Amino acid sequence: MSQLTYLFRSAPHGNSAGREGVDALLAASAYCEDITVLFVGDGVYQLLLGQEPSGILSKDYAPMLKLFDLYDIEQVFVCSDSLSERGLAQADLVIAAEALSTDQLKAKLQQAGKLLSF
Repeated sequence: MSQLTYLFRSAPHGNSAGREGVDALLAASAYCEDITVLFVGDGVYQLLLGQEPSGILSKDYAPMLKLFDLYDIEQVFVCSDSLSERGLAQADLVIAAEALSTDQLKAKLQQAGKLLSF
């Protein structure tokens, strides 16, 4: 299977896109070794520590993000501009993700073999 890039750009709760994206990502990791994960815009909220989605009757899938290492998903990036626009820092994130500028993320997107957006 060729290179896959997963782009998360929506907030984690209020729709199922984020959870479905993480499910698809973990499933694809069994078939593809070259996976890149990008969190941009409101997608950075997916990585936020201390979420309590049970209050809105939603499933907490943040623990699934911690499985990235176990599934050998190592290329995880977050938009530094998106973090700063939302008053967040890397210390606020549930997993380690390399911070990239918007221009660096655009370059990653141009390198994508197949792009899946959530």
